[in-house]
Amino acid sequence: MIIGVPSEVKPQEFRVGLLPFAVRELVEHGHEVVIQQGAGAEIGETDVAYVNAGAKIFPDAASVFERAEMIVKVKEPQKEEIAMIREDQILFTYLHLAPDPAQTKGLIDSKCIAVAYETITDRQGGLPLLAPMSEVAGRLATQQACWAIEKHQGGSGILLGAVPGVEPAQVLVIGGGVVGTSALRMAIGLGAHVTVLDKDLNRLRELNFRYAGRLNTIYSTQESLEKYTSEADIVIGAVLVPGAATPKIITRDILRNMKNGTVLVDVAIDQGGIAETSRPTTHENPLYTEEGVVHYCVANMPSAVARTSAFALNNATLPFVIALANKGYRLALRDDGHLLNGLNVCQGHVTHEAVAKALGYEYVPANQFL
Repeated sequence: MIIGVPSEVKPQEFRVGLLPFAVRELVEHGHEVVIQQGAGAEIGETDVAYVNAGAKIFPDAASVFERAEMIVKVKEPQKEEIAMIREDQILFTYLHLAPDPAQTKGLIDSKCIAVAYETITDRQGGLPLLAPMSEVAGRLATQQACWAIEKHQGGSGILLGAVPGVEPAQVLVIGGGVVGTSALRMAIGLGAHVTVLDKDLNRLRELNFRYAGRLNTIYSTQESLEKYTSEADIVIGAVLVPGAATPKIITRDILRNMKNGTVLVDVAIDQGGIAETSRPTTHENPLYTEEGVVHYCVANMPSAVARTSAFALNNATLPFVIALANKGYRLALRDDGHLLNGLNVCQGHVTHEAVAKALGYEYVPANQFL
């Protein structure tokens, strides 16, 4: 198979779909890999490194899309990229379609085979291609909150761990999954008072056991949400409904009851965000203040540490890229039900139930295309 990797065009997105080590593995399996010139330059991966791994360098995205049978990316295709996707071409990347009707329509109209990293599952019920970026985003959420809460950013001017004799910051993490656990781990390490809200009692027990005495674990109800958001200095939104839009659990009324200068880091912004006031921002202009609360809603947080993120992502995606390339998408999806869960759009139809429900499309089960 011919596999193409264009440069990412989303603002401040520096990751790359395939690194040289992944290219070499694919070439060893007998596949051809074409890379857009300079695709890995921002994270220190030169065209020479790609050529040495066996790739061919193409001058622009158009030539990559034209040549490739499968496109491997990081972020969802932008408008100019969707125009280059053709019928029956495989697109393998993060899509986050539920809050993005324009992208969804573009992929439907293209009649491509769009497989989303974020809805592929594993035997443990996890999301193996979302997990590494969730780990990065969770750690970054606390790190960025430390910066956003500084007074000159509009925050309340509180040091997370404070100093002897001074109260540390109150950090609330909403959601105890991969993002939430990574975020609270960082916050605890910095000396903050940390509370996590979740509806999964088993998960709360696990976190309580792991961080006994250092973490306040609270069952999530409307009452507990209102109480702890009103007391928090930092709120980290780490809620995920796989494939679906994130519920808006922080209403404007809740926001109004939060302290001025509180920071909300909405890691769920890729899926629409947890707050009624959340809207996507960029690394260039990451913050805005509404109802006195500083919002950090960067939609591609892991790109801030793009080299680490690219390696973590490639480690997770490579086995699936190899399977799709070796077998073709029909056999690969038929052989692996977890990979099949990643099929969101196929030949003009929406094949992920949560996406179809969120956007009002007819749901066509993915196995009908195998």
